[in-house]
Amino acid sequence: MTDAADNIGTTAVRAGFAFDEAALEQWMRANVPGYAGPLRVTQFRGGQSNPTYRLDTPTRAYVLRRKPPGVLLKGAHAIEREARVLSALGSIGYPVAHVHALCTEAEVIGTPFYVMDLVEGRVFWDASFSDVPRGERAGYFEAMNAAIADLHAIDPAAVGLADYGRPGDYFARQIARWSGQYHADTEAGRDANMDRLIDWLHANVPAGDDDTGIIHGDFRCDNMIFESAGPRILAVLDWELSTLGHRGADFAYHTMMYRMPPYIVAGLGGADVGALGLPSEGEYVAAYCAHRGLSDLPNYDFYVAFNFFRLAAIFHGIKGRVLRGSAASAQARQRVEVLPELMRLAWAQAERAGTR
Repeated sequence: MTDAADNIGTTAVRAGFAFDEAALEQWMRANVPGYAGPLRVTQFRGGQSNPTYRLDTPTRAYVLRRKPPGVLLKGAHAIEREARVLSALGSIGYPVAHVHALCTEAEVIGTPFYVMDLVEGRVFWDASFSDVPRGERAGYFEAMNAAIADLHAIDPAAVGLADYGRPGDYFARQIARWSGQYHADTEAGRDANMDRLIDWLHANVPAGDDDTGIIHGDFRCDNMIFESAGPRILAVLDWELSTLGHRGADFAYHTMMYRMPPYIVAGLGGADVGALGLPSEGEYVAAYCAHRGLSDLPNYDFYVAFNFFRLAAIFHGIKGRVLRGSAASAQARQRVEVLPELMRLAWAQAERAGTR
């Protein structure tokens, strides 16, 4: 089981992820308004994909997100897209960190990166919110539910994101993308459950189901910063997988927590949610539908199966990066250890959804 303490705070920059700090400081003087050094760099413990660093100066703190060093799969680690969506959403007051500047020139620190504000608050690595009094936990779930519904209510064109992804055929394109990455990463190997799940998904894509909007792609409790003393969300983090896509599927990725064991990612699998003071999965889905003015999500179980597949494909990519020595997190090897079980659980969701 992953110890949440392993994900909290910062550490010295890990071997293989250091860069020229003097070059970064020179760039910040030229590109970050109000910057004044000297600069101290540490690396955040959590996160699996894009290396993330804390930048401290005598008067303020920033966060740097960069592409990882080494050989990368095509289309992965889209730092430029992260900066774009954060800037767009921040312009209308959606809770995200303010982006100061983007650097697309690899020559500065070795890979492209961007610098944003550090948002101080609480991050919950446990989906049961066990650190919160039982009577207050439902409020945190309502805040998450409202935040993802608010995101899905945003008109992409109104914030300059009309071209942020391709509308329509979301599932077909995503299944092709993630299965393609899975098959391409030969070093990480193959799994029988994953292979048959890919076949099942191709055969069971819901016809005529188009619900396009801005989606986060990794909306979990540990990708949010809450205020220190309450359930208000100050910032939603980690937008690497954001795009224009199926909003119901994005929500189902979030609700995977109800079926996910906590030792894989923040999950409630096997827990008595009522005893914990939390809404049931059905109640949580109904609340989202109410926020969006929907009667129901008729293909919800397919959405969940698809998202288990997508998460398994992401973990499979982490396995490949571990083998190639470019994994960005101290917890990456733990992701690899649970990968066979995650693939088994992913296939179990397909069995639950059945065949149309």
